[in-house]
Amino acid sequence: MDDKLKEACGVLGIYSNHEDPAISRTVYYGLYALQHRGQESAGIAVSSGKGINYYRGLGLVSEVFNEKILDSLSGHIAIGHVRYSTTGANTLNNAQPLVVKYRKGALAVAHNGNLVNADDIRRELEESGTVFQTTVDSEVIAFLIAREASGDLIKAVKGCMDRIRGSYALAIMTEDSLIGVRDPHGLRPLGLGRYNGSYIISSESCAFDTIGAEFVRDVEPGEIVIINRDGFRSVRYKGPARRSLCIFEFVYFARPDSTIDGVNVHTARWEAGRNLAVEHPADADLVIGVPDSGTVAAMGFAAASGIPLGFGLIKNRYIGRTFIQPSQRLRSLGVRLKLNALKDVIKGKRLVMVDDSIVRGTTSGQIVKMLKDAGAKEVHVRVSSPPIGFSCYFGIDTSTRRELIAASYTVDDIRKFIGADSLGYLSLEGLVKSTGLGADNFCTGCFSGDYPLQVPREGKKYLFEKC
Repeated sequence: MDDKLKEACGVLGIYSNHEDPAISRTVYYGLYALQHRGQESAGIAVSSGKGINYYRGLGLVSEVFNEKILDSLSGHIAIGHVRYSTTGANTLNNAQPLVVKYRKGALAVAHNGNLVNADDIRRELEESGTVFQTTVDSEVIAFLIAREASGDLIKAVKGCMDRIRGSYALAIMTEDSLIGVRDPHGLRPLGLGRYNGSYIISSESCAFDTIGAEFVRDVEPGEIVIINRDGFRSVRYKGPARRSLCIFEFVYFARPDSTIDGVNVHTARWEAGRNLAVEHPADADLVIGVPDSGTVAAMGFAAASGIPLGFGLIKNRYIGRTFIQPSQRLRSLGVRLKLNALKDVIKGKRLVMVDDSIVRGTTSGQIVKMLKDAGAKEVHVRVSSPPIGFSCYFGIDTSTRRELIAASYTVDDIRKFIGADSLGYLSLEGLVKSTGLGADNFCTGCFSGDYPLQVPREGKKYLFEKC
């Protein structure tokens, strides 16, 4: 749906102890599993020990790569990336992995996250002669590491971490090593797995399942993992930090079959639905979820409330990343291009419509209208997360605060705007409880305005796009 927060990237990396002609295909299938984290561009870089070969393109993984391209990407180390871009930034130059040269050869970087101090570092690097080719903050990371990597590579990575602030899960590849890095706050997820006697890193564990790898554990906040011919090594970045995984991974971003920091996403969403039913019960005949993101929470709501669960909305799964724009006369159809109401199921019914979030409110309003046009007697909207009243600065494409409906309007105002008979949001306490972890494990800035580190002021113009 268009009225959703969008994750910015997914990263994946594999180290094999021997030349693997299928390594690019393995990464390709792993990126398929991470496609939900970015649909604008995709790329794969490989090393055979003598240079780095790579291919990047705009579009879905299946649109960017074909058999011929994958055959040309052979080696024993590989990293991959899928990206969602902010408006106006979907260019080939900004696609990843980024590959840069340094005195000892080349390195490739794939980044999920967003740096809040990239502008200042970029200006400093430009003054020293660095020429930037992209508008993504990931290039700052690549240049900071490359500038110092002629000595100790891990020292160079630590030096980079000393300079940058914000969120980052990194897959870094040199000609002989694979390195995974997670920021000291753990804002973005990163997992470690085993594959055919080799190691793999991924933004989500669902990619391990797809390629037949074994999930080992999460990379810890502030941890650097190094895999090369000497085996596996873990190095911890110095300094304490507030552990702050983005809680929206459990609301919407991650796939339900992933486990992040020990918490299964499906279970967390189901529990969120249960908690929502306790906090905001409804007198209704049927519970339906907005597919696909509201489906699991709807299951939990139905289980806790005793109201039957049904399928009231059918999603058109053949609407891709882009499609022919409708005429002005048809633009008002809005979400009907993606969703359709099951009239025979919902006619005359009092419905509980469960969704994961409301950003601007436009999509929710169109769905409520669609259900009522199809004969629903009442539509009670329940949201399995708190109101989104604040912008995110750590790699999620939120609107400016003035565009977030909950930043300016009360819950009852929002109810009237979307045309619902009642509206209830899950409390922040209820959302945290659904994960089984404490509130001190998460960043909840988009809900509470409480960020784990200092953020830029609202309305500031940036040189860099989120990655």
